[in-house]
Amino acid sequence: MAGSAGTPQLTFRAVVLAVVLAVVLAAANAYLGLFAGLTVATAIPAAVVSMGVLRLLGGGTILENNIVQTGASAGSSIAAGVIFTIPALVLMGYWPDFKYWWVLGIAGLGGLLGVLFSVPLRRTMIVEDPLPFPEGKAAAEVLKAGENPGPGLKILGISAVIGGAVKLAAANGLRLIPDSWAVAGYFANNKVIGYLGTGLSPALLGVGYIVGLNVGIVVLSGAILSWHIAIPVYHAFFLGSDPQLAASIAGAPAADAAFAIWSAKIRFLGVGAMLVGGVWTLFSLRKSLLAGIRSGFAAARKGAAQGVNETDRDLPMKWMLVALLLFVLPLLALYQAIVGQWHVSVPMTIIMIVAGFLFVSVSGYLAGLVGSSNNPVSGITIATILFASVVLLLLLGDDGKIQVNGAPLGAVAAIMIGAVVCCAAAVGGDNLQDLKTGYLVGATPWKQQLMLGIGAFSCALIMAPVLNLLQEAYGIGSKTLPAPQANLMASVAKGLFGGQLPWTMIAIGGVVGALVIALDGWLKSRGSRFRVPVLAAAIGIYLPLELMVPIFLGGLLAHLVERFHQVRADDEAALDRVHRPGVLFSAGLITGEALMGIAIAIPIVIARDPEVLALPFGFGAAAQWIGLAALAWVGWLLYRTGKRGEQGG
Repeated sequence: MAGSAGTPQLTFRAVVLAVVLAVVLAAANAYLGLFAGLTVATAIPAAVVSMGVLRLLGGGTILENNIVQTGASAGSSIAAGVIFTIPALVLMGYWPDFKYWWVLGIAGLGGLLGVLFSVPLRRTMIVEDPLPFPEGKAAAEVLKAGENPGPGLKILGISAVIGGAVKLAAANGLRLIPDSWAVAGYFANNKVIGYLGTGLSPALLGVGYIVGLNVGIVVLSGAILSWHIAIPVYHAFFLGSDPQLAASIAGAPAADAAFAIWSAKIRFLGVGAMLVGGVWTLFSLRKSLLAGIRSGFAAARKGAAQGVNETDRDLPMKWMLVALLLFVLPLLALYQAIVGQWHVSVPMTIIMIVAGFLFVSVSGYLAGLVGSSNNPVSGITIATILFASVVLLLLLGDDGKIQVNGAPLGAVAAIMIGAVVCCAAAVGGDNLQDLKTGYLVGATPWKQQLMLGIGAFSCALIMAPVLNLLQEAYGIGSKTLPAPQANLMASVAKGLFGGQLPWTMIAIGGVVGALVIALDGWLKSRGSRFRVPVLAAAIGIYLPLELMVPIFLGGLLAHLVERFHQVRADDEAALDRVHRPGVLFSAGLITGEALMGIAIAIPIVIARDPEVLALPFGFGAAAQWIGLAALAWVGWLLYRTGKRGEQGG
């Protein structure tokens, strides 16, 4: 039942619960993003938890629950904005660790700018020319059907325990099972490397179930291109052109040699594909983007008039402009502290404002089409860093190549701009997703916008401590937490300011990206339901194979659930109902594993011993197979939960 004008919304208990959930989910998504290069939307699990908790407190209204999921969903967006960019400053050596006030300033102000920039876009994208916003619609259905949240909470709780238990048993915890299963070998007189492997992470199965089979196939195809085509070809025919790399892997096991070639050369195919994909995303949306901006400002002017309904009232435009000025001034001071030249810091701030508003619009449009989980914010950020780097090269000249703590000054400045824009874009797209939910349940827009701002800033408060904990325990950029997007941002920014990059590989990757775009266009012209998003393919190329395999398997499980229930692919309402238990189970796996990863990091940091939790015994050679069996068991539970449909739990 939708809310009415007098229904309580922004209550004290709803705000407190939203902030608590936002902080927890931000920490979980930070771990997941650094591990797998993906974050997932958290609105639906947050809505289910809210309904259960508020029921224990005497019952909550649908609009209170909507406020909670609105604030809590900031956890995934702020985490994405931060982990895609800010770790690049540590990876480049500019920071030895994550500076609390700097991270708070970048994430907090970037998130608040995302809220402000998205406000004038609400009317055109949600009311006048509505986009689907699939996750927003699904969250609205969950809220409307919220009379009995018990089964959903049970699913979330059980799966979170399972995800956490498997993570505790794995390589960074009790060390009973490894993080991955793999076999590798040399063939054809040691000229060809063969490699097969899969991660043993339940969270990745959950990610795959949520993003679906289409995206799962695309990311796995990208990984196959890297690991089963590019690496063997490079090893067989081109290794001699890099004597240093050849010497470093001489006599190494096949798996180690494959990873060395991928790390030094092949993953940069993904960089090229991402660069092309980011530029193409902006170009392909140019007409819709300009139309949306014009309509948004027109709606904001009309909204200033009296007599606007409560369910159509946004934050006042005049106060937004005041807030924009207040938020921009600290960012100007931040940029000035980096470069020390006003003729550079002022253009940096202008670039940030213009790029922020443009890319919040792009992010909102993409979230409306494919959902927040599939929103290619990293591609948007790459485009920002490229544009900012070119401008900074012109403004700074050779000064941009000056090394500051081992990193080029211009690269640091470009990352700082990209970090603010990335946080704004992630929050802006998420805000519009939540506003779609609110529109469908009769909420007040300005109250949601205020709540998202509170949630975003609350998450920003804890990001630096979480990142420092993960850095000290696991090492950001390591095999445990590869931080793919941040590594990419660092590589691109440093490369444009005189660093060494394998430009041939990047160029070939750009060609691959162009071919993927052409294939996707052909599929679109034929009306195919299967699509090939270029940024998903690029992520597959850029990340290790074993991360992509369980994502594909999770998507396959989602497809099998659809087949079991005989649901048509174009029946979105039926798909939402069928997949809701599976989505909740997946969300529990992700949250449980991620939070356990953070919990495990605490004793590791305190003891300064990565094996502090390791048991004195293990399963030896059987550990890989036991881990594989555990993953299969979790997959079976996920499939069984999905088969039960709405009654699962």
